[in-house]
Amino acid sequence: MKFSAPRETVLKPLQAVIGVVERKQTMPILSNVLLVVRDGVLSVTATDLEVELVAEAGVDDAVDGEITVPGRKLHDIFRALPDGARVEASLSGERVTVKAGRSRFVLSTLRAADFPTVDEIDQQQTLTMEAKALKRLLDKTHFSMAQQDVRYYLNGLLLETNGERLRGVATDGHRLALADVPLEAPASRNDQQIVPRKGVLELARLLGDEGNVTLTLGKNHVRVVIDGLRLTSKLIDGRFPDYARVIPASPENVVTADRQALRQALQRASILSNEKYRGVRLMLEPGNLVIEANNPEQEEAVESVEVEYSGAPMEIGFNVNYLLDALGAVDGDRVRIGITDANSSCLITGAEEEGAKFVVMPMRL
Repeated sequence: MKFSAPRETVLKPLQAVIGVVERKQTMPILSNVLLVVRDGVLSVTATDLEVELVAEAGVDDAVDGEITVPGRKLHDIFRALPDGARVEASLSGERVTVKAGRSRFVLSTLRAADFPTVDEIDQQQTLTMEAKALKRLLDKTHFSMAQQDVRYYLNGLLLETNGERLRGVATDGHRLALADVPLEAPASRNDQQIVPRKGVLELARLLGDEGNVTLTLGKNHVRVVIDGLRLTSKLIDGRFPDYARVIPASPENVVTADRQALRQALQRASILSNEKYRGVRLMLEPGNLVIEANNPEQEEAVESVEVEYSGAPMEIGFNVNYLLDALGAVDGDRVRIGITDANSSCLITGAEEEGAKFVVMPMRL
């Protein structure tokens, strides 16, 4: 195996896949990336057995072959080389030599045949959509995924196909985020699949605002192809809870506020909230919302925000981080918060936005 290329040509695919390479691995080969040269194209593959990323780049003076080399070391070498440097890489025996100008690096290797890859997936349907639409769906939902929950099906994002829309839903049991985006062509079947947390976060990192993406949903895998880059993720085998049951249908009391003013008031109040529980108390009265926070050191923060509200006075407690995450994902200048009573979840939506809903459970303070 041999190739040469400008530093930036190889650095780009390395940067795209390096997030999957774990620093500590039970299998040494998972610390490596698979380099394959075929017909003047270099493909770089990284995997942690749950998520696989493949990126490609055109190279010169190519001799076909394949080998695996330490991923982070190769990435760091290319990143440290000067801009515009021309790099040559060649395999000799069990070592890969990388040369650029007066620099020379010799890297250890492991056999390409031992590298675990996902070739074909049991394809059930393929969807095409704008990259920015899928990015929007992930940005509006991923923060509500659980992290290392024993209910393993919550440690990911539900993708649901329904007619001409793709829906994303995430919940950790204390809050829920839901977003819909349009598909370019109707889905061939209604389906539900749970993408694990790492696959969702890698995909969110890679998506941009340009071009289209192809989303292939299989029985055990999901695959996304974006402009020369291919991400394949295992699916979580489990049944996602019936999320429709926890979304308040028509809350009795609706508060409308300036999103930025409310967000800033919550951020200021959160400074003096309990560091462990992060609780704030919201006290509603016609035309006004008072936010209170305190902590075990007897410190206290009080904020007052002008709102549109004409219901009865009410007090309700929430985790301030959950409210801030939801407000950060809402589009537009105005936000609506629907509340039934002090013991019920609130529903947060954008006043001018459709297709995104955020539910936050109350907490006792």
